[in-house]
Amino acid sequence: MIRAYRGELLSVAHDPRDAGREAVRHEPDGLLVVEDGVVLDRGPYAALAARYPEPEVLPGLVVPGFVDAHVHYPQTDRIASHGEQLLDWLDKHIFPAEKAFADKAHAEEVAAFFCDELLRNGTTSALVYPTVHEQSVDALFEAALARRMRVVSGKVLMDLGPEGLNDTVASGRAGSEALIRRWQGRGRLGYAITPRFVLASSDAQLADAGALLAAHPEVLMHTHLAENVHEVAAVAARFPDAADYLDAYDRFGLVTRRAVFAHGIHLTERSCARLHESGAGVAVCPSSNLFLGSGHFDFGQADRHALRLGLGTDIGAGTSFSLLRTAGLAYQAALAREDRLDPFRALYLATAGSAALLHIADRVGALEPGQEADFVVLDSAATPLLARRTAGADLATRLFALQILGDERAIARTYVMGECAWRAPRPE
Repeated sequence: MIRAYRGELLSVAHDPRDAGREAVRHEPDGLLVVEDGVVLDRGPYAALAARYPEPEVLPGLVVPGFVDAHVHYPQTDRIASHGEQLLDWLDKHIFPAEKAFADKAHAEEVAAFFCDELLRNGTTSALVYPTVHEQSVDALFEAALARRMRVVSGKVLMDLGPEGLNDTVASGRAGSEALIRRWQGRGRLGYAITPRFVLASSDAQLADAGALLAAHPEVLMHTHLAENVHEVAAVAARFPDAADYLDAYDRFGLVTRRAVFAHGIHLTERSCARLHESGAGVAVCPSSNLFLGSGHFDFGQADRHALRLGLGTDIGAGTSFSLLRTAGLAYQAALAREDRLDPFRALYLATAGSAALLHIADRVGALEPGQEADFVVLDSAATPLLARRTAGADLATRLFALQILGDERAIARTYVMGECAWRAPRPE
C-alpha cells in the first residue's frame, strides 16, 4: 500500500562536524512517499505531486523518529529521585526498584507504559537497559513488538550485584544465549550484551561477556563508562594495573565497533584514541549527568578524536523522555565547556547519529528511500512561548527553539512504519 505525506521535511543523515551543511536535507514543501512501511520516494512536492496525488498534509516540521541511544526502562518509576550521586543513587533508589522486575506482570506493566511514553515523545527506536531478570527482557520486547518499534536490549549481567539482583557467570551466559535465540532479529528487535558496568561483574563474567560478544557478531555490547568521579575512582581501585576505565573493559574484549558506552564524561586522551581506533561509540546523556552532579560531556575532546556520538535520555537519572529536551541540554552542556552545538548537529545526534551507534542507520534516522518510515511531526506553536519565539523565524532558529523550549508538548504526531502511532489530543 502506498501513502503520501506532504509537509516541511528535515533530516540530517551525516554528522555536520564532518560533512558540513551538505549533511542537512530540507524540503520546505516536501512529499514523503511510503510503501509497506518503507520510504519509497522523497522530494519537493512540486516535483512529485503528479505521481502521488491527494497526499495527507502533515501540520508541522517533519523529522525522523528520534533514536534514544541509552535509556533504562525499569527506572521509569524512579525518575526524579532526590539527593544522591551515582553510586549512592543506585543503592538507595535504583537497585530496590529493579528487584521488582522478578515479577513479569510488573515488568509488563512498566514496559507498556515506557514504550507508550517513548512514542508520546517522538522516540521510535531505542537502546534500552532492562534488569538482570530474563522476564524483564521478554516484557520489553513483547511491548516493542506489539508497537512495531525498533528496540535493542539485553539481559543485564551483574554477578556482583546485591542480593535479589544478581546472577552467576553460568546463569548470565545461559540467559543471554536463550534470549538471543528468542528475540534477535524478530520483527524490528535486536540484542545487546549488557554488563551493567565494570564494578557490577567479576573478572570471570566480564571475560565471558567478551566471549559471548565474539560468538555473536550480530549483537551489540551496551554498558556504562566514566560517568562519575567516584565511580572512576572505584574502578581505578579495583583495576590498579589498568591504564584507565576503558582499559578495564578492553582487556576482556569488550571494546569493539559494536560497543556503545553511555556517558564518557571523564575520559582520558588515551581512552578517546582507543575509542576512535576501535570504532566504539558514546551515548551522550546530558540530563542525567546534570541531575546526578556528574559533570558535562566534553564535545571538544570528542571531536578532536572524531568519536562516534549519539544522544540518550538515560531515564531514570535523566529527567525527561524527550530527546528534543535532551538535545537542548546537550547544547548547554557543550557551552559550559565553551563548545557550540549547532541545532542541526543536535538533531543528527538524536536521529541518524544514535542510529549509527546502534548499527541501524541503514534502516532509520534519515528518512531516505529504502529506510523504514518512522517520523515525527513537530509543532513549533505547541506553547504560547514557542509560538511567539518562532513566529517568522528561519529554520535554524525554529529548530533551536524547539530544542531549548520544547518537550513532549511539541510532538504533534509520531509515525511508526508509516502509520500514526501517537497523536496529540486535540484541545476541546
